[in-house]
Formats: sequence, structure tokens, C-alpha cells
Amino acid sequence: MRSRAFANRIEAGRALAQRLLDAALVPPLVVLALPRGGVPVAAEVARALGAPLDLLLVRKIGAPWQPELAVAALVDGDPPDIVVDETTSRMCGVDRDYIDRQAGLEMREIERRRRIYLAGRAPVPVAGATVIVIDDGVATGTTIRAAMKALRRRHPARLVLAVPVAPADTVAELRAEADEVICLAQPEPFHAIGLHYGDFHQVSDDEVLAALRAAAPAVGASPT
Repeated sequence: MRSRAFANRIEAGRALAQRLLDAALVPPLVVLALPRGGVPVAAEVARALGAPLDLLLVRKIGAPWQPELAVAALVDGDPPDIVVDETTSRMCGVDRDYIDRQAGLEMREIERRRRIYLAGRAPVPVAGATVIVIDDGVATGTTIRAAMKALRRRHPARLVLAVPVAPADTVAELRAEADEVICLAQPEPFHAIGLHYGDFHQVSDDEVLAALRAAAPAVGASPT
């Protein structure tokens, strides 16, 4: 028996693509990848489905005294969206002015990444589409939960979260945010995402660009 769920992200993407093909999702389809690790996975899916591939750029807004503690998240889009964790922000004594200021700073980083990865291309529209959100795995689900909340406000016809691996409790929680959650492996014990891959190296900007080029016929196209 293999000790890893997947050899690498490419294998994971191909397995996820097959599951999504079997699901017979209703078009138009849009595939959104969380960079950087989600992009090689999503490129395989986008090619298999013949769907446009875009990036879902999310930046955490941390508490002033503990940056790793998320009080909100900024999600790229047209327009960008701020998702506030009301409970955590109140606990930290953070007001909306602070969140808006930090969002302005984080927006610069989102714009920088969009310039680097997509040459400043505008986000692919998601209204009325079946939107498939893909990462290489989910652990706590904090970032993806914010992204899904923001996407829901943009009126997709259906919102699907598709990941190769995640803990069962996180998958259960995320079902409240998506119309469908597809997760190929829910190992116990879970530990870290990387432990379930044979090769889980840090994806470079060059690899992101190569994956986007590989899906170039679909990137930026109107969903069909």
C-alpha cells in the first residue's frame, strides 16, 4: 500500500479532473486556483474540463498584535471583497477603519501578483457559472472559507470546492460554504497537507507561470 495519497500535484490534479468529469457539472464552468500550490492542480482540471482558469487571490488581514490571527480576509475580484470574522475582530478590538486600511495594503500585493501571473488581466466573471475552487489541500480551512463567502456574493450558479486532500472535520465544515465539496482523500490522522504527497515542494513563480501557459487556451476566455 502506498504511504502517500498522491505522488505530486500533477497526479492529484489528474485524479481530481476525472472525479469532476464524472460529476457532469453544468456549464458554463470556471476554475479558480489558489496560488501557488493550487495552480498545478487546477491547470490539469481546467484542461480536462475545457474551462477557463483564473487565480483566486486571497490575503489574510491579521490582528495588530498577532498578524497570524485573521480578523478578516481580502479576496480578489471585480470588485475585490472583504470578508470580516466578526467574532475575532470584536475579540481583538479591531474596527472597520483598521480592516479597510490593511485591506488597502494587501490589495497592492494582490495587484502585484496579478501583474506577475496574469499580466494584469481582469478576473474571469463568475456570475451565473459553475465555479470550481481548487487548492492542493486544505488544513484548517480558514482562508478557503473566506474565499467561498466572497465568491457566493458574486452569484455563481453553483459553487464547488474540489481538493485532493483534507481532514474529514474540515470537509464537513466547508460543506456549509459550498454547494458541493469534492475531496479525494480524507486520511486519519491528517497532520500536514504535505505529508500526503510524495513530492510537495514549494511551487515557484516560474512553475505557476508554466502551469498557466499550459492552460493558455482557456485562461481569460469567456466560460462556455
